[in-house]
Amino acid sequence: MIDFSQVQYHYHQQNFTFDLQVEEGSIVAILGPSGAGKSTLLNLLTGFITPSKGDIKIHGKSVLNRAPHQRPLSILFQNNNLFSHLSAFDNIGLGLHPGLKLNEKHKRRLQTAALQVGVEDLLDRLPSQLSGGEQQRVALARCFVQHKPILLLDEPFSALDPVLRVSMLEHVKSLADSEGVTILMVTHHIGDARAVASDFIFVDQGKALAVDNIANLTTQHANKRLRYFLSAEENQ
Repeated sequence: MIDFSQVQYHYHQQNFTFDLQVEEGSIVAILGPSGAGKSTLLNLLTGFITPSKGDIKIHGKSVLNRAPHQRPLSILFQNNNLFSHLSAFDNIGLGLHPGLKLNEKHKRRLQTAALQVGVEDLLDRLPSQLSGGEQQRVALARCFVQHKPILLLDEPFSALDPVLRVSMLEHVKSLADSEGVTILMVTHHIGDARAVASDFIFVDQGKALAVDNIANLTTQHANKRLRYFLSAEENQ
């Protein structure tokens, strides 16, 4: 379980407060208007920023004293951060060893992850030789090989065409189902959330105003601001 306990963070004139729990093995869509605090929620969990008050626990243990690389999670951003001078194989391999000293077990795990996301025939190519969707698949494979219990997705597929985006989300859902990985994904696509998520968090005005089952992500929800948000998104 992930537990945000009265977590507070201040940035310029904006205040953020998060008090919520995420169940192990769930796929949680994080929704809300631009600037509401969706990425801030993820950045607090990763340790890229530090709260002024409160605590963040994973599996019952506080992670506030752990550096980002020490926390039991991996993260995929919209900008996939592949190294342009390294092949797809080596970019994935960085998830296994920062010096790319891979043993046979590592290589088998890498090949499995590449197969999972459909880039097994592209491993010798540089990022510049890959399409945008292929680059994101490589970056996703790098997350897969780490075998971390939590995967964070900060709108990594938003620039892809709808068909490819759905394909990538299916890969993510398959990982969650087969490995029991907990996934938190920031998205502005309501349809994507309904397609793969088990739960959702609605963030607005720096707070998680609704944490609920995905079946309740409707314009009849009890939260007024969520109803307004959904109506506005669906009428675009």
